[in-house]
Amino acid sequence: MKWKKITIETTTEATDMLSFFLEEKGVEGIEIEDKIPLSEEDKKAMFIDILPELPPDDGVAFISCYVKEDADIDEFKSYIGQQLHDMSVYMNVGSGLIEIGETEDKDWINNWKEFFQPFRLEGNIVIQPTWTKECEVGKDDIVIHIDPGTAFGTGSHETTKLCINNLKKYIRKDGSSEVLDAGCGSGILSIIAMKLGAKRVYGIDIDELAVKASVENLTRNQIPKDAFQIVKGDVIGDKEFADSVAEIGQYDIVTANILADVIIPLSGVIRPFMKKDAVFITSGIIDMKEEAVKEALIKNGFEIVDVSHMGEWVSVVAK
Repeated sequence: MKWKKITIETTTEATDMLSFFLEEKGVEGIEIEDKIPLSEEDKKAMFIDILPELPPDDGVAFISCYVKEDADIDEFKSYIGQQLHDMSVYMNVGSGLIEIGETEDKDWINNWKEFFQPFRLEGNIVIQPTWTKECEVGKDDIVIHIDPGTAFGTGSHETTKLCINNLKKYIRKDGSSEVLDAGCGSGILSIIAMKLGAKRVYGIDIDELAVKASVENLTRNQIPKDAFQIVKGDVIGDKEFADSVAEIGQYDIVTANILADVIIPLSGVIRPFMKKDAVFITSGIIDMKEEAVKEALIKNGFEIVDVSHMGEWVSVVAK
């Protein structure tokens, strides 16, 4: 089945009202493209390290939506035109130009899964996507069954591999290590920490969907329920939440596979969660921000003990 894509050229001033009228018409999904600079709140919620430079905001916006191929496009255009006409009495609606395109019916959320097959990383660790056929493994292999959903963390990214290397290095062989996974995403680092012999893990993430994915993935990997806890919260911006985490206990290892711009402020609040000889494993750092992360760690009383690189990504370990 194919869908018709309808794109309306309007103004940023008119997007909210026009979106409302489209929803009233029965449209379920709306895309808005504009040049409005991102707010600080928007930046904190995004999972990218380097933001694209936008041209100056000219007030122009494009609203796109999708309707079924057999929908009455002329009637739909007439409806939009009428709403724009009515709105123009009290606001600037721009050109109101309407463009009709066509797109195939695809499951865009899950489409990437066809390219994600079982793979081996860091020696004896095998990543087995839940939707693929079980691959052959050896008796000493550690198999991780994972479905990241919309959370970050399949194990294939360099930042995750760097963290895994360091978990292997610093998790104690006697099974006594307790791990805090800050920004747990899909839960992959929490799972691997447990499979490598950690005693327990405590994961936190600001994203509700990441918390859900982590719990599901830990469960599907037979991690005992009393060995992990995953919660939603922000230890940087929410002192009450940070205090509640600190009350639970301190950890031998803290992992933070996030972004340099998050790790920098995190380094100023993470020490209350760490035991005296604990290590702070950071990753997700683009190479051009390596020095800024090191400076922040040193400024906040850490000693850098290990730095590793993979491609353009960096992992810094500190005590």
